[in-house]
Amino acid sequence: MRLPRRSHWPRRLILIGWLVSAGAVVGRAAMLQVENAEWRQLSAEQHQMSRPVPSIRGSILDRDGVLLAQSREVVEVGLAPGELRRDEDGFAAEASSALQSVLGLSPAEARRRTGSDDAWVVVPGRYPTTVRAGLENIRGVYLGRDYERFRPHGDLVAGVLGTMLEDRGAGGIEESYDHILTGWPGEEMTLRDARGVELPGRAVPVKPPVPGGNVSLTIDVDLQEIAREELQEAIETTGSKGGDILVTDPASGEIMAVVSIRDGDAAGLAAINTANEPGSTLKPFTVAGILSNEVGTLADLVDIGNGTWRVAGRTLNDVYPKASILTLADALRVSSNVGVAKMAERLSHRQQYEMLRDFGFGMPTGLPIPGETSGILRKPEDWSRQSPASLAIGYEISVSPLQLAMAYGALANGGRLMAPRLVREVRAVDGSLIERPEPRLIRRVIDGRVARDISRVLVDVTESGTGTRARLTSFAVAGKSGTSRAYRADGGYADGEYFATFVGFFPAEDPQLLAYVKLNGPEGVYYGGATAAPVIRATMEAILAAQQPPVDRRVLAHAARRPSPQNPVIRFAGAETAGSGAESARWASGEGTEVMVPEVSGLSARSAVRRLHTAGLRVVWDAPGPVLGTWPTAGTLLMQGDTVSIDVGRIERGQSR
Repeated sequence: MRLPRRSHWPRRLILIGWLVSAGAVVGRAAMLQVENAEWRQLSAEQHQMSRPVPSIRGSILDRDGVLLAQSREVVEVGLAPGELRRDEDGFAAEASSALQSVLGLSPAEARRRTGSDDAWVVVPGRYPTTVRAGLENIRGVYLGRDYERFRPHGDLVAGVLGTMLEDRGAGGIEESYDHILTGWPGEEMTLRDARGVELPGRAVPVKPPVPGGNVSLTIDVDLQEIAREELQEAIETTGSKGGDILVTDPASGEIMAVVSIRDGDAAGLAAINTANEPGSTLKPFTVAGILSNEVGTLADLVDIGNGTWRVAGRTLNDVYPKASILTLADALRVSSNVGVAKMAERLSHRQQYEMLRDFGFGMPTGLPIPGETSGILRKPEDWSRQSPASLAIGYEISVSPLQLAMAYGALANGGRLMAPRLVREVRAVDGSLIERPEPRLIRRVIDGRVARDISRVLVDVTESGTGTRARLTSFAVAGKSGTSRAYRADGGYADGEYFATFVGFFPAEDPQLLAYVKLNGPEGVYYGGATAAPVIRATMEAILAAQQPPVDRRVLAHAARRPSPQNPVIRFAGAETAGSGAESARWASGEGTEVMVPEVSGLSARSAVRRLHTAGLRVVWDAPGPVLGTWPTAGTLLMQGDTVSIDVGRIERGQSR
């Protein structure tokens, strides 16, 4: 008998059920593992935070390594009141006492901060690193690190340096070289509680920051200080609204000092980013065009009549007509508007335009400073019938002080227009060289012979022309004065307002330094030869009286004037430093003449040196500072050529002097 066949489906269904259940369990377990990883990541994100660590910004230095701008570490102080040690009355005596003695908080303020119910309290202010020693071992007190920009010389070089806005450079070198100075930030991890509040003292470094590189300028901080002092004094003396001064090396184009002052503020840089009509300071370039294009010579005669000439509906006048017939050289020497403009008629419009353009007018110099102006030089097709005569004497054109200084540098160095240099070198934090711009020739504008001929006439300007107040007893100075009318803000000329300008370089035979000065709106006498020229002379004298003038003393020794009946005393070219061994400039004087040691007590060292040099006496001094006296004492009779030592009260570098 066959048994009935048994069905396998119940067992299969049970197996399938087991497999489904097992799969569900495994799937759920896998899902839980994934969710757990996500939760761990989310938890980590909630409790950890990555933040950048600022790098220390690189320094800016002068040509000799003197610090002009530097980032220094500062300390930020925070409190976790719940962690502070407290006495039986709940008073955090240790922390409160430290906040008073180390940070200078008042007792009430210290008690309020330490007694707060908040989890975290920030103490206002940023403090020097010296506070760390008094606070770092107190439980519940946390010290943060940050950096602030420090300028040891205040606003002395503010215009060149620029400023900082939200940790970025704004204006000047700070902006132009921000990518070098900034460096690279680091990274750190911080911990937060369940509410997302950062836990103090729980930061973990991840990547250290890399400090920024250093930028060395061509600026000489001593020359900058001299230029600032002389310009400020001139503004106050003449009642001017402001002014600009530049000192350059005409051979290399290096800018050694640049100062702009407007309404008492020296933080701007109008010498680079503002242009105006140059007036008579443009006349040498008109003469250069005449000579270079061989349409005239310095000996050619020009009839100026009575000093008045009407051309194209405009009347030109000479301020001080000397004679009715002048040579071109004399027309430039006495700054005859009529004479120079008449001779300029020999130039074609294209020749006149190209000469001015080749000297760099109408285009930026390429200096690495934001906001440099290109000035205005219109093309001949845009000229009126009056334009050639106006341009010949410095009108219908606008130039910046920097452009004019560079153009005069071409006259001084034999006809080579150099690009201005403000940065000497750039180095990484490890000292490796990143950049060292070399002197750059833009173009040869005129032949060396033409440059020398014009320079000789510019010496005559300071000897017997319109710039005699820029004359140095020691050396021949080549220069030119200029006076131009000021514009109103709404257009047109302002009544009774002028720019007074003078540009000079010395020694004329082998120029070492070039100085440009402009005064805005001097009161009373406003001519450049009367107001700006004395600033050039005072600046040059102060530079020569400096302890370490940035000039070649051998050149000065060779270029020094020799004594003559008209020039019996020649001032010593630079201060001697006892035991320095440096070669001093050759001193020539009417030796054998008896002089009295002048009283110089109370003067600055530089002013005292200048006064003693004027008397024909050598000077020994070894530091800046106020003069306490001299040896021999004031009133002593000495022979010209004798040496006087000055006693100074030393001051710390960085203080005004």
